[in-house]
Amino acid sequence: MKYERLRCGMADPIVTEPVGDVDNPSAFSPNELGFMCGIEVHQQLATGKLHSRQPGVLYDVTIDTVPDLWPRFQRRLRAARGEGGAIDIAARFESRRNRSFVYVQSPNAGLIELDEQPPLPHDRDAVEIALTVSALLEAKPVTMLQTMRKTVVDGSNTSGFQRTSLISVDGVLQTKTGPVGIDVLCLEEDSARKLDTVSTANGEKVIYNLDRLGLPLIEIATSPDVVSPEHAQETSKALGRCLRQTRKVRRGLGSIRQDLNVSLACGDRVEIKGCQDLSWIPRIIRLEMARQLHFYRLANELRQSMDLPPLPPDRRLDDPSVEQEVSLSVHKRLPLVLEDVSECFAACDSQMVKSGLDKGSVMLALPLPGLSGKFGVKAMDVEGAQLPRLGRELAGAAKLAGVKGVFHSDELPAYGIDLEQVNLVRTQLSLDDADGFVLCLAPQWQAELALESVLDRARMAWHRIAQEVRNVVVKKGAPEDGTTSPMRPLPGGARMYPETDVPVFALTDERWQSVVDNMPMTDDERKLRLSSYDVSDDQGQQLLARELDDTFVHFANDLPHKGWASVLLENDTANPELCAAVLQVKEAGLITRESINEIIEHYDSNLPTKEEIAQYGEANGFKPADEGDLSAIIQSIVAERADFVKERGMGAMGPLMGVVMQAVGAADGKVVSTLLREAIQKLSE
Repeated sequence: MKYERLRCGMADPIVTEPVGDVDNPSAFSPNELGFMCGIEVHQQLATGKLHSRQPGVLYDVTIDTVPDLWPRFQRRLRAARGEGGAIDIAARFESRRNRSFVYVQSPNAGLIELDEQPPLPHDRDAVEIALTVSALLEAKPVTMLQTMRKTVVDGSNTSGFQRTSLISVDGVLQTKTGPVGIDVLCLEEDSARKLDTVSTANGEKVIYNLDRLGLPLIEIATSPDVVSPEHAQETSKALGRCLRQTRKVRRGLGSIRQDLNVSLACGDRVEIKGCQDLSWIPRIIRLEMARQLHFYRLANELRQSMDLPPLPPDRRLDDPSVEQEVSLSVHKRLPLVLEDVSECFAACDSQMVKSGLDKGSVMLALPLPGLSGKFGVKAMDVEGAQLPRLGRELAGAAKLAGVKGVFHSDELPAYGIDLEQVNLVRTQLSLDDADGFVLCLAPQWQAELALESVLDRARMAWHRIAQEVRNVVVKKGAPEDGTTSPMRPLPGGARMYPETDVPVFALTDERWQSVVDNMPMTDDERKLRLSSYDVSDDQGQQLLARELDDTFVHFANDLPHKGWASVLLENDTANPELCAAVLQVKEAGLITRESINEIIEHYDSNLPTKEEIAQYGEANGFKPADEGDLSAIIQSIVAERADFVKERGMGAMGPLMGVVMQAVGAADGKVVSTLLREAIQKLSE
């Protein structure tokens, strides 16, 4: 029976203060804190590009290895108004970052990827896969496929928008913990792949490779039915299994990406990106819970210091008029005042400060009255992750302007900045002991933009946590500790508007029925199918895990099952037709088992005839030795070591096997083993 989903949500507002120690998030009770979570999964499909018919190839290049022959193009992007006349908040923010973009044109990037030619209709295979996944999730397909433009001005799309199409709605994913509703399933273009970011005097230059741009992505968004951080991990795994069931999705690092939408009753919705390692999901979520709880408590502490009404423990109880009153009071307390305090650092011992000032940067200061002691200093929770603190949030806001960081008064003196310089700054800004400040060393325009972002974030400290997109902090390719940093404001509805260059088309009942009638095999069905073949349990598990079972079955009738499984698993990236042909030549006794992998590697992507394989094997010493000659050699070796054989018995097999193989060169190891065993047994009688 299909799960009749009830919309998840907190039944009644929480009126008691949230309980939990921020330094021990693993002990949080998600239910008591009004925890809500939904998952977004983006999965690349193993097809050509969605709207250009270019091949879906990814090139293993870095900024240092990009071929010189690949053309480069430079662009700037700006935010445009949507159909409703408004500019999306996230797009407006990105447009303020003084950045230009360089696009490297890979061989699978043409005029459509460069936004110099209208897009083509959807790739049919990609649509079929999206419909298949919809059926697996019991989602209802839309009747009409309307492509939309989603504003993206971070440079990852040459056009300034991403094309996305709604495929289906209102599905369900079954998990052991309970059903999770599927709100929407979309088909969209992947973004360009970032190669490097270079700082210049006039702003940042971001370099992208266009090989990934336009690859089809299935986007699945669940409803907020996830009941715990551990359930979020379980849900992500279940979604991955569902997608892989089609056998038409890409595998490997970066081919699937999970976004987490997390909120507490005392906080607000935050979207967390960069959760590629599923084992980290519970930890990342619990640290976000700790962050929201910390800033709820800090907000009320700051409100109390100004005799302002406290935040309720549940965002549904917020009074807009009260929040407006608080906002006006905070803006009055924290005006935008930027001071050039470069002269205060004329005698600074910090090499970083000296070098920056010598290169023309300025040290700008932002006074923050009443915030001394509120920024915090670096400290760790019980599991070694950085505790949330306002100073880190301010630094994250500044980094969005492209600076490496800022200095705040709670952490000074430090970093080569001594007490004398701190006092000089305080004097110039006319601050007392209760007041804090933030410093930024950068070119004038960039320091101003960074400190404006810092001020906006500081003012938010009196309010509930901001709705925003955050990214997992990564160090050496893996999460540093599970904490996150801000990326941009959470996008709004203004970012979506119709795509006029891609025609609308109907998803007919006949097409949907055809999908339903041709569903892929389930995991259980695949296991049952493999059980009819003579393979070991480990081989069967490996074939399923690597999605090689279809290939195995396709060629298995003409090959020894265990041998074919071994060859396929040892050469899982090679042409399976080549692998099967080489194994057939071995079974004909024309090459040795030990030479199979070397021969497959030699031919690579070519597909020779069996005669050519046999000729190559003979020419390179891979032809098995004649069994009569082989037997004579083994008899001679055993006779020469008769005393050793009599002493060790069958224990002599291992040592003598190596001696024989070295003596005979090319030989089938199984045949050698059989003949050697017979010779040892005969001598021992």
